[in-house]
This record gives sequence, C-alpha cells and structure tokens, in this order.
Amino acid sequence: MPAALLAALTLCAAPLSRLDAAYEGLDALYRDLHQNPELSRQETKTADKLAAKLKALGFTVTQKVGGTGVVGVLANGKGPTVLLRTDLDGLPVEEKTNLPYASRVTATDQGKTVAVMHACGHDMHMSVWTGAATVLAQSKDAWKGTLVMVGQPAEEEGDGARAMIADKLFERFPRPDYAVALHVKADLAAGVVGWVKGYAFANVDSLDVTLYGRGGHGAAPHTTIDPVVMAAKTVVSLQTLVAREVRPTDPAVVTVGSIHGGTRPNIIPDEVKLQLTLRSYKPEVRQALIDGVTRIVKAEAAGARAPREPLVKVDEGPSAVYNDPALTGRLVTALGRELGEQSVVEVEKIMGAEDFSEYMKGGMPTCMLWLGATEPAKLQAARAPNAPQLPSTHSALFAPDRERTLRTGVRALTTAALELFTNEKR
Repeated sequence: MPAALLAALTLCAAPLSRLDAAYEGLDALYRDLHQNPELSRQETKTADKLAAKLKALGFTVTQKVGGTGVVGVLANGKGPTVLLRTDLDGLPVEEKTNLPYASRVTATDQGKTVAVMHACGHDMHMSVWTGAATVLAQSKDAWKGTLVMVGQPAEEEGDGARAMIADKLFERFPRPDYAVALHVKADLAAGVVGWVKGYAFANVDSLDVTLYGRGGHGAAPHTTIDPVVMAAKTVVSLQTLVAREVRPTDPAVVTVGSIHGGTRPNIIPDEVKLQLTLRSYKPEVRQALIDGVTRIVKAEAAGARAPREPLVKVDEGPSAVYNDPALTGRLVTALGRELGEQSVVEVEKIMGAEDFSEYMKGGMPTCMLWLGATEPAKLQAARAPNAPQLPSTHSALFAPDRERTLRTGVRALTTAALELFTNEKR
C-alpha cells in the first residue's frame, strides 16, 4: 500500500474511533430533536440546543444569524476553511409513526394550529452534524484549518440560507473554501451514501396567475367573458412549453397545482386563479419558462377578449444545487475508502428543491451528498413486484433506520471534512 494512502487511512481512522464513545449522546439528541420539532423561523429552542453542544466542544458560537441561525467557528491553525451545514426546521405534518419518541408538538402556522414533525430528516441532519463537530473537535491533532458549522433555519420555506447570507454570513465569519452538507434519502439503504456530480436539485419558481373575465349567468354565456374557459385553455397551452420550447435534453417541469374560480354551477365568475410550480436546472431554461408562462397567459387572455390584462406574480425560490464535480470526486474517493466502495453509489438528480444552493453564491465549491435512511431489508422487500411503497420524506410515516443512518452520516460528514482539511493540494 502506498505510504500516502496508508497515512490518509490512519488519519481518518483515529478521529472516527471516537464515534462509539459519542454515539449514545448523539442518539439521545436525535430522539429529543425528533420529539420537539419547530417550524421554519420558530427554531429557537432547537438553535439553543445546537449552540450549547458547540460551545461545550470549544467552538466560538454566534446565534440569531439570519433569524434563528447558529454559526460555530473552530480555528485550528493554518489550513482551509470548511463549512458544514445542517437545517433546523420541521414541517406542519401530524406524525403517525407510533414511535415512542414521536412528536406530539403543535404550533401556530399562518394563524392556524398545526401538528409539527421532522418529516424531512432535519433531526437526523442536526444529529449527524453535531456528531461530526464532536469528532473533529476532539481530534484537532488530525487536521489543520478552520471549521465553520452552520445551523440554518427555514430550509423548508426556501429562504433560510438567503437570510443568513443577507445577515453577512460570509463577512462576519471566515469565508469557506468548501461547503458540504448531507440530506437523508428514503429510497436509499441506510449505510449507503449517494452522490451526484453537477446538477442535483432544481431551480424552483412559484407563479400565481389571476385571469380576469366578465361574470354572468351560466345560461347566457354570450353576455360574459368566461375566465374558466380561459383558464382551461391556458393550462393546456402551458404544456407546450416543455413539449415544444425547451430543448429535449434540458430537464423542465411546468405543473399547474391549483385552480380556483366560481361558486355555483350556473354562475360564470369574474376571475379564476391558477398556481404553478416551475422546475429547471439551467438559468436560461428557468427564465425561458417564466417568460413562456407569462406570454401564454397574456395571449390566452387577449384571445378571449379579457377586460384587463392578467396578473402574473413570480415568487423565485431556491436555485439549483450544483455539486462541484472536482469536489464531489474527491469526496467520493475518500468516502469509498472509509465506507467501502459498495456503500458509495451514484444516484439520479431530482427536480426537488434545496436552498443549500445559496452557499454556492459565496464563490466556493459546494457538494450535497445523499444519506441512505431506510432499513436495507425493508427497502429490498419494497422493490418486489406489487409491494407497497415505503414512506417518503414529508410523509407522516417517515422514520429513518436510526442507528445505521446516524453512524453512517457522522462517518461520512467527518470523512468529507478530513479529506478537505488534510489533502488540500490533492
């Protein structure tokens, strides 16, 4: 075995040997976080818990960054600066797992009382993140550089990273050379880490469209301008954006998820509202979809003799997550050494959203890895013909294979950091 590779393996093995001693506390933290979730922008107690953990490990900790965000900095000599990020927020979902540590929490969301659950695995992300911070803080002789731990609020709302960056995350704290995160994956076996080079998550934009007509009696349609028909034609015409305007090799999605208009079967309403989600990877495709929706909506309204131009409101969501290919390749190689190559697999990119993409705008290479979360035997059984599907993230029944996922996540995130700290010139 080459001396350099042996040295790298020895370096990684020593810090990770501390995981066993830390595991019981990490597992207790996971169960506590799962049992006590908080909604986006309300993560005060969650932030306090993570801040306390970092302070006890010797980090310099700042809270209330971008709202409820937490930043911990551990300076350990001359070397690269590595940012490890976790998200903090839960979802307005009523848990139905029947776990002994299931959430029974309720909160106020948009004026309504809702149940709250960590249905997207952010409790696992926080526990893995804390585990990596613990192992690295206790193994400072194994690496040199500056470790920046970011606990980010409001990922589910898509604007938590923006809020932290707007609060001068990259000016108030050491500017990272690399940023890394993990996200649980329900259709990947626990014990396995997945990776994607290049685009991994999509741009997401929401559009609210209001089409205006002239209402009247349903038995006398000739006296009206019917916005329901206008809306129906608009929905059909929008399908041509992906089918006929976007290059076939460029992924794109146009979904009309909501149509609202009218009150009675015999009344033609004055207006109809549409709500859309647009998904893409490339910036030019993103803009083409927004422009295309606006053009088609206005054209259908004009063709129907609408009394006024339709209203199109664009809410720009997170940009696409782009995993730097060189950085991803380095991490995949390091993870293969630590976990075994059979446990580090390439997976498909998705059209879902993740605001981890915002950190890329700080100018550093970024990479988000997938963390398998489902018991391998259950996942294998679910792949049999006609087998029922297992719960996905955002499901009231989602529950990771706790120990295997937590241990693998800590090993993966710690290994990623060590690779970047100890092999800077590779």
